[in-house]
Amino acid sequence: MAIKSSGSYLDRLNDMQREAALYTEGPLLILAGAGSGKTSTMTCRIVHLIEQGVSPYNILAVTFTNKAANEMRERVEELMADIPGLMMSPADISGMWIQTFHSACLRILRVNAERLGYERNFAVYDPQDQKTVIKNIVKAQNIDDKKFTPAYFLSIISDCKNKGQSADDYINACGEDFRTKVIYNVYRAYENTLRKNNAMDFDDLLLNAVKLLSENEDVLIRYQNRFKYIMVDEYQDTNYIQYKLVHMLASAHGNICVVGDDDQCIYEWRGADIRNILDFERDFKGTKVIKLEQNYRSYGNILNAANSVISHNKGRKAKKLWTSKDAGDKIIYYRADNEKDEASYIAREIDRLSGRTLAVGSSGGKAADGRELEYRDFAVLYRTNAQSRNFEDAFLRNDIPYRVLGGLRYYDRKEIKDMMAYMRLVHNSADDLSLVRIINEPKRGIGDKTVEKLRALADVRGQSMFDALGDEDVLYALPAKAITSVAEMFRVIKECAEEKQNLRVSDIYDALLVRTGYLKALEDQNTVEADGRIENLLEFKSVIFEYEKDDPELTLEDFMERVALISDVDNHNASENAVVLMTMHSAKGLEFPVVFLPGMEDGLFPGWRAYEKPDGLEEERRLCYVGMTRAKDRLYLTSAAVRTLYGKTDYTRESQFLREVDKKLIDGDAIYDGKKSSGGFGGYDGFASSASSAKPFDSLKYAKQEVKSKASGAGNASYEAGDEVTHGKFGNGLVIESDERTVSVMFDSVGLKKLAKDIAPLKKL
Repeated sequence: MAIKSSGSYLDRLNDMQREAALYTEGPLLILAGAGSGKTSTMTCRIVHLIEQGVSPYNILAVTFTNKAANEMRERVEELMADIPGLMMSPADISGMWIQTFHSACLRILRVNAERLGYERNFAVYDPQDQKTVIKNIVKAQNIDDKKFTPAYFLSIISDCKNKGQSADDYINACGEDFRTKVIYNVYRAYENTLRKNNAMDFDDLLLNAVKLLSENEDVLIRYQNRFKYIMVDEYQDTNYIQYKLVHMLASAHGNICVVGDDDQCIYEWRGADIRNILDFERDFKGTKVIKLEQNYRSYGNILNAANSVISHNKGRKAKKLWTSKDAGDKIIYYRADNEKDEASYIAREIDRLSGRTLAVGSSGGKAADGRELEYRDFAVLYRTNAQSRNFEDAFLRNDIPYRVLGGLRYYDRKEIKDMMAYMRLVHNSADDLSLVRIINEPKRGIGDKTVEKLRALADVRGQSMFDALGDEDVLYALPAKAITSVAEMFRVIKECAEEKQNLRVSDIYDALLVRTGYLKALEDQNTVEADGRIENLLEFKSVIFEYEKDDPELTLEDFMERVALISDVDNHNASENAVVLMTMHSAKGLEFPVVFLPGMEDGLFPGWRAYEKPDGLEEERRLCYVGMTRAKDRLYLTSAAVRTLYGKTDYTRESQFLREVDKKLIDGDAIYDGKKSSGGFGGYDGFASSASSAKPFDSLKYAKQEVKSKASGAGNASYEAGDEVTHGKFGNGLVIESDERTVSVMFDSVGLKKLAKDIAPLKKL
C-alpha cells in the first residue's frame, strides 16, 4: 500500500527538480545542465518511488563510476532514514541495484553464465591480463610486434566490442586487406583464448550481458519484471552496447528515466554516442522532457558566456542555463606575449587573489561565501597534457604549491623519465639505473632474467652494464631476437656521447627519440594514450629549445642538472592546499571558485583534429562549455600571441571559441573578431569568417616530421671538398674532406671540426 509522501525531502528541490522527482510512470528525459542539482533530483526520485510503495527490489539505477554509485546509494539511505513511518530493513535497501554498468552486468552474468557456455566462476581479465594474452597470440602467429603492437590490437578489439562487433563482424565490415586480416586473426584467437580460459574482459561484461538477454527470452523477461523502474545517469556518455542494454530492459514497462546533458558529451573519442540522448524521445514514445536549467554553481556572467559559446552548436537540445545569483565579475581575458608570459600571468593572479602578493590596492581575494581564497580554490584546465609544463615551472618559480590531477606531473611522466634516462646514459655511461630503465623501452625482447644476467657479466668484467654491451661476447649472450635492437641502441647512445661536444642538446634529443625506435613504437600503437605521450615528448623539445635560447653554449651536463632540480620536487598530496592542474576532460563533474582556461588559440583549442570529422568542432565546443562551467566565482581565458609547442614556434590566432563569447561579458584585452571596428581594433580581418572552414596548422604532425628529419643527420649524403654547409651548432662552414663515416668542416665560428656523418646536424647550402 502506498504511503503518503512526507514531502520534507522534496522541499529542498526547485519546481523543475520536484516535477522530475514526482514523475514516476513512463519514459522521462531529464536534461540537467551543468551545476543544476541532478544528483539531488535522482536521489529524491528514488526515495519518492519507495515511499509510494515501489519495492527497492524493482529499482535499477546505473552510473559510470563507483564513486557516483556509492554517493547516490548513501544519499538515498540518508533520506530514507529521515522519513517517519517508513519501515525499511537493511536487507530491503540492499535489494536495490545502484551500480555501474559493468558491476550490474557482472551480477547478471554470474547467475546466467552457463547460458553462454561459461562457468559461473569465470575470471574477469584486467588490462594487463589482456595485454599478456595478445602478446602470446602475436608471438604464436609470428606477427611483427613493432608494426602491430598489443596496444593497437586491444584498441581495435575494444572499439569493436563497444559497437557489438565480433571478429567475423569486423572483417565483414572492413574487408579483407592485409591489415584487417591480421587484426581479424588476432581478434578471433583472443576470443577463443578467453573462452578456453573461462574468462571475460571488461568489454565482454557489457557485450555478453546484451547477448545473454538477446538469446534467452526467459532471462530477459525475468530481469524486465525485476527492474520495473530504471534510471540512468550521464546518459549522454553511453555507447551502443550500453544503449542497447538499457533499451532491452526498459522495453517491457517503459518506466525509464535518463539524466544527462548533450552539451556535456565530450567522450565521443572513446565510444560515447550523443545520438542516444538526442534521439531518446524517438526511441521511447510519449517521453516527458524536463529541463533543469537553474544553475546553483556559477555567477550570471560565467553562465551567459558559456551559453553564448554552446549556442553555436547545431546538434543539441535547446536550453539555456540561468541563475538567481548576481552577474558577478566579468570574464577576464589576457592575451599573453608567449606561453611563458601566459603561465607567469596566471601565477601572479593566483598570488594576488590568494592574498599572498602585496599588490597595490589588493587586500586578497574573497570567495563567494566570504572566506579568503586558498590555493585549492584555483584550477588551471588545459586542452592537452603537454601544456602543464609551463605552469609547473611558473608555480615552482613563484613558490605556489600545485598538484596534477588526471595524470602525473610533467617531469614525472613515464615517457619523459625514459628519455631523461637515455640522456643520462649519454652523459654518464656508468649509470646502471638508467640502463635498466630503458634497455627494454621500447620493447626489445629483454626480460628481468636477461637484465640480471647482463648485470652479472658486467660485474665480472668490472664494467658498467652499458659499457659491457660494447663487448661482443656480452652482446651475443642476450636473446637472439634482442641482439640487433640492443646493438643499435648501444651504437646511438655511444655516438651521441662521442659527439656531444659537436651537438646541441636538442640534436642529441632528436637522435635518441628517433633512432632508438622510441617514437616509432608509440606511433605504431595508434591509440589516444600513445598520442598523448608523443605530445609530451615533443613538448619536451620545447623545454630544451628554451634552455638553448637562453644559453647558446648550453651543454648536456648543464641541462641535466637544471632539469634534475625541477624533477626532484615532491608531488603534492591530494589533501594539500594546492592549485589544481588538469585537462578539461578530467575536470568534468568538478567545480572550483576560480578557473583559468589557457591556450585559447585555433589549432590548440579547438585542436587541429577537430577539423578532421564533421562533428569534431562541436565536440570541442562542448569541451569548452564544460571547462567554462567549472567556474563558480571567477573565470579567466588566456591565449599566447606566440607559442612554442612541440619544439616549434608559431604566431597564433585567437580561438574561434573566444570570438563566440558575448563581448559584453569580457574585461581585459581586446579579442580580434575579424570585423572592422570603429574602436580602432583590426589586423585579423577574415579570421572569424574563415574559422569554421579553414583547418589550422597541424603543429604536432610537423614537429614529428622535423624531429625525424633532423635525427637522420648527414646520413648518406654525399659531401665533397669545397661544399658549403651549415651546422645546427657551429653555423656555416666549408667541407675539407669526407669519407664513409666522417666529414671534416672548416667552420667560420670554431675552425676545423671532424664530425660523425650519422649524427651531425649538417646540411648543404
